[in-house]
Amino acid sequence: MIDLLGVDHVGIAVDDLEAAVARYQLALGLEPVHRERVVDQGVEEVLFPAGGSYVQLLGALGPDTPVGRHLEKRGPGLHHVAYRVGDIAAALEHLRAQGIALIDKVPRGGSRNTLIAFVHPRQMEGVLTELVQER
Repeated sequence: MIDLLGVDHVGIAVDDLEAAVARYQLALGLEPVHRERVVDQGVEEVLFPAGGSYVQLLGALGPDTPVGRHLEKRGPGLHHVAYRVGDIAAALEHLRAQGIALIDKVPRGGSRNTLIAFVHPRQMEGVLTELVQER
């Protein structure tokens, strides 16, 4: 069983991060609470608070990155849904035992000093799924 604590964030791929941030500020009346370049993942992210979760805008650092390829293939829009878990290693072990295809076999460092791992979208009704454990 996975210790699912809630939705951590919804990731949205955008073509122009600065324009998208301004649009979200204007439309939602919110200020970003976090901004970070995650070079090893090829993204710059901006987080807006949404209750106990976040809306994460993702700008690609280049065309040959996961988000860059997503934008080229599908255009801007939903990139992934991330769930907060209490124990990411146990969650990955549970998923492996269920025969679920994982992109990340072991957790890796994520933004906000978290541990993250991705589940292949073909296993989750076509939606890229991220697990997030706060440290």
